[in-house]
Amino acid sequence: MYAERASRLAGAVVWTAVRDSRTADRALPVLPDGCMDLIWADGRLLVAGPDTRAHRPDPALGERFAGVRFAPGTGPLFLGVPAHELRDLRTDLSELSGAAEAGRLAARVGRAADPAAELEAEALRRAAAAGPPDPLTGAVVRLLEAGGTVAAAAEEVGLGARQLHRRCLDAFGYGPKTLARVLRLQRALRLVRLGAPFVDAAAASGCADQAHLAREMRDLAGMTLGTYAESAKSETSPPSGSSTTA
Repeated sequence: MYAERASRLAGAVVWTAVRDSRTADRALPVLPDGCMDLIWADGRLLVAGPDTRAHRPDPALGERFAGVRFAPGTGPLFLGVPAHELRDLRTDLSELSGAAEAGRLAARVGRAADPAAELEAEALRRAAAAGPPDPLTGAVVRLLEAGGTVAAAAEEVGLGARQLHRRCLDAFGYGPKTLARVLRLQRALRLVRLGAPFVDAAAASGCADQAHLAREMRDLAGMTLGTYAESAKSETSPPSGSSTTA
């Protein structure tokens, strides 16, 4: 069972999940979404880096989870590590913050009546200490989410192609072309979950045609559109992204 709500931290989402072993094999994998998560997994604290491929949760991590999913490009600021260093990884927080600090936080979250709320409070503390996110990365996300090209985004934010690529590696974990593909796939899948025909979802999301969307689905999600649509009808995990068990 999975539930989420908007966080008090701008752009973030707070989520909880309880893994049901009887239905785990039917759960959708975690799909790339440009986000990073701070996760409490039955007493263990993890950071989920940005994904470039579908990720199957590790059943050894337990049954109860809580997390904060940071908006694309903001996680590195709050976690203190460039996104590309965590690409496609699930890493113990102790490796980033030190064993003592991570241990204190894990104990505090584990004692809390609402682990998700305590984890959100930690995210808010980190955000206050880090200061405001880089407006440039937010602008890149908005431009690409709206279907703009990488070239147009670079021009809009006043960076050359190489400069934009370097900034994106640090903020998102991969270059702007991959980010654009990930955001485009997410747009299409939102429409698929609402029942849109595949051809309409492809056109509305900016794909050349349905075959283009199908290729992107295989490359980034490791499944067909049909498999995704059928699984989404009876989801036992969040619709996409890294906001789920590690």
